[in-house]
Amino acid sequence: MSQLQTAIEEIVESGFVGVSLRVHDEQGEWVGSAGAAELGGTEKPPVDGYHRIGSNTKTFTATLVLQLVAEGRLGLDDPVGKHLSEFGVDQRITVRMLLQHTSGLFNFTGEVYPDGTIAPGIAIPYGPTGQQWLDNRFRTYRPEELVRLALGEPARFEPGAGWSYSNTNYVLARLLVEKVTGRSYAQELQRLIVGPLGLAGTLVPDASPELPAPHAHAYYRHGDTIVDVTRQNPSWISTGGDMISTNRDLHTFISALLGGRLLPAELLTEMCRPLPTGIPDMEYGLGVFVVTTDSGGTLISHNGAAVGHAALMYSTPDGRKTLTATLNCVDDATLSIGPAFQKAQQRLVGEVFGRVSG
Repeated sequence: MSQLQTAIEEIVESGFVGVSLRVHDEQGEWVGSAGAAELGGTEKPPVDGYHRIGSNTKTFTATLVLQLVAEGRLGLDDPVGKHLSEFGVDQRITVRMLLQHTSGLFNFTGEVYPDGTIAPGIAIPYGPTGQQWLDNRFRTYRPEELVRLALGEPARFEPGAGWSYSNTNYVLARLLVEKVTGRSYAQELQRLIVGPLGLAGTLVPDASPELPAPHAHAYYRHGDTIVDVTRQNPSWISTGGDMISTNRDLHTFISALLGGRLLPAELLTEMCRPLPTGIPDMEYGLGVFVVTTDSGGTLISHNGAAVGHAALMYSTPDGRKTLTATLNCVDDATLSIGPAFQKAQQRLVGEVFGRVSG
């Protein structure tokens, strides 16, 4: 597949330090990488190196919650407050609303409203808090702290009255997992997903700043200075996007999930049931985006960014054809890499599945 190698080389030329790609289809598998593992270096990124996967964490979390639903530990339409009464969550907010981003809960990483008004949350790498995040990137936040901050702010809308992507939903989902099982999120992930699928490269770092070797490096630019931020404490985002994985493990996970190996058929159907988001040709289920291609096909996806690291995960609804990719770059407070990242997604999806509409 020389066109795939050409594509990732051109993505590097568009502004990325490195790209690694894995494609599985009826012809087998293709893996390749381009660019560099380190800024200014000559060694390519490892094709299955450890990588911060950002919001792909949400798909793992949603799957874990649905597995607990299958075990009878909780119900999709249970009020969240039934299990987490200590937080005073609006009793109308259900487990389902957390997973599909319809709770209306304030996003602890900040909100941008339709009129352009910005309501800040904790210090994050983007916007005016970039330097503060950089200076305190080894600080530890606990999930309860993030949730209480969010619940202290006005809701974006009434529960169930709209759709808005909020990391708060998925930190509450983590706390739900821990409350109904009496075990840590990492232990439950190991029991139900990581262990059964043999995901040797997937882990929950909690507050550890370490990234196992081999890995590509992540960078952050502030002013004229570029800082290596490969080591950073991801607890500021928690299960909104803290996990570490590999291209191989992301393929194994999404293929197994959509192939019916992790959830009963009825819950997998619920997970992939599309809900309008206001984003053209992109709807949301429970922890997954449902994407429409130009040919009218459907893809199940989630992508993620994690300050200098990004990860893509796409699959056909049956799990038989997948694309997983990891990218490393120089990030900054203005998200200047954003347009190139969007084009990279479109280019790779177009090469493998056909173009996404719009």
